[in-house]
Amino acid sequence: MGFLSPKMPALPPVQPLPEPPKAELSEAEKAKVKAEQDEIIRKRKGRSSTILTSPLIDEATTEKKTLLGM
Repeated sequence: MGFLSPKMPALPPVQPLPEPPKAELSEAEKAKVKAEQDEIIRKRKGRSSTILTSPLIDEATTEKKTLLGM
């Protein structure tokens, strides 16, 4: 009996998240981050080149066999 059960209490208001402090990176740190990102992209490209996306079979056989096997 749903009308006898207590009502759900109201949810508390949502508070926005505080903004993270902005920090400037030095040139060495920027170069290190770029090198890491380039390495990730290179590794991802290496894996994707091994995936076959073209069909291996030219044509699918859609004919049904008859009782005589023709």
